[in-house]
Amino acid sequence: MNILLDRHSPNPIYLQIRDYLSRLIQSGKIPAGQKLPSIRSLSESIQVNKLTVIEAYSLLEADGLIHARQGSGYFVNRTVTSGFTKRSNFAPAQEVIISEGEGSFFHQYTSSIQARRQQNIIDFSSGFPSASSSNYLQKIAKRALTKTGDNVFKEDFPQGQLVLRELIAQMLVQPGLEVSPEEIIITSGSQQALSLAMQYYLQKGDWVIVETPTYHGALGILENLGAKVIGIPMTAEGMNLELLEQYLKSHRPKLIYTISTLHNPTGITTSQEHRQALLGLAQQYECPILEDNAYEGLNFEPVPAPIKALDRDNWVTYISTFSKTLMPGLRVGYMVVTGEHRQPLVKQKLLNDLHVSTVSQAIVSELLASGHYRRHLSRLRTSNLQNCNVMLQALERYFPDAIAWTIPKGGLFLWTHLPNHLPIQAICRDALSEHVLVANGAAFFPGGGYPAMRLNFCHTPEDIEQGIKILGRILKNYLTPTYISLGLPSQGRRQELGVRS
Repeated sequence: MNILLDRHSPNPIYLQIRDYLSRLIQSGKIPAGQKLPSIRSLSESIQVNKLTVIEAYSLLEADGLIHARQGSGYFVNRTVTSGFTKRSNFAPAQEVIISEGEGSFFHQYTSSIQARRQQNIIDFSSGFPSASSSNYLQKIAKRALTKTGDNVFKEDFPQGQLVLRELIAQMLVQPGLEVSPEEIIITSGSQQALSLAMQYYLQKGDWVIVETPTYHGALGILENLGAKVIGIPMTAEGMNLELLEQYLKSHRPKLIYTISTLHNPTGITTSQEHRQALLGLAQQYECPILEDNAYEGLNFEPVPAPIKALDRDNWVTYISTFSKTLMPGLRVGYMVVTGEHRQPLVKQKLLNDLHVSTVSQAIVSELLASGHYRRHLSRLRTSNLQNCNVMLQALERYFPDAIAWTIPKGGLFLWTHLPNHLPIQAICRDALSEHVLVANGAAFFPGGGYPAMRLNFCHTPEDIEQGIKILGRILKNYLTPTYISLGLPSQGRRQELGVRS
């Protein structure tokens, strides 16, 4: 195979190889099932180091374009698409929620943990992936501890181990975020990163912008800080930017909290144009952005670069984590902090917990350095896409027409929007009595909101089918003419959802 390489280009050779092969595969010039040249033969034909070819092949595998067969080499994958060309019918009322920051994160989180430890529970409530193989992790952990030796038992810098920060900086190049290791702070999951950033930017009584709905853990932090919350409603394209500008002008908030990629809880990913417009408004009204992309990397198709990648004046603090892609118990997250904000946040991190577990950092470093993390993400994306399709098909089959839902481009869950008169708490209780646990959408609003459920699709097809069938039957019971004729009042400021065509 002859690949034309520009050895004077700032674009690394391994990326040039990846991009070239990616174009051939996606155009069909290299068909599904075809074997790629061996690492040795390709390195010899284009005169590059074998490690360069390995790196390029690893990226193609992480992109879901190829797969390795033990002892046989690399082969082109069959194209996997969502299979759903229908647009989402998610269209909630566009009403702003003003709140002192009430929330139920503690109750929802602890109830979910308790319920999941019972047998025969189909848990649609979780914001985490399905459990990874413990044997696989044990091997990686053993190798990591062997490599680091006694250093793993010593104290470390509050910003985290340098080798891990270097590996994260390399990883972030792929989604379009170029940062130095010095601009990365390792945290105990993204929850600690959120807490540190919100404590840094906000004081009691400050106004803060959030999307509605939004991550309930962030609402819990804001409530604890005594912040005043302005909930800007989500559209199918992301936060309503017209309403955002109106409240930036009238309330002069101190922070905008946003989830641009695979939004929690809706699963929505915003466009490049939306991200640029949001950043432009933040700059115009001098309001920092906290970008929380905890599910970055779990996309089914290409997504725009983070808002932080567009930031040239240090308006954006970026947060992500490995807890949502590896396992919940591995509490390793990170912040990308540039400019004058970095040093104060490092000091705040030191006062919070000195540093993240050196053992956990060593394990994540080994996963990244060995290429296992890329391969793990590729497998997880493929599995999640298949399960997402199963859930979407089950929703079409079993849910009443009066229910709307989002069609995510990745992540772990989707969002269902119920008619106003439905009693969401009673529905959740009825579902749990039949061993189906769902996340009550009320937890994702800072007060008010509309009845909704967040549904995690990281389950077996059989469990998804059974769980959605049960939920569909419960919802239909509450949509009978007898129940509707009772004239129950709507909950909060909500708009009745029309029937899907």
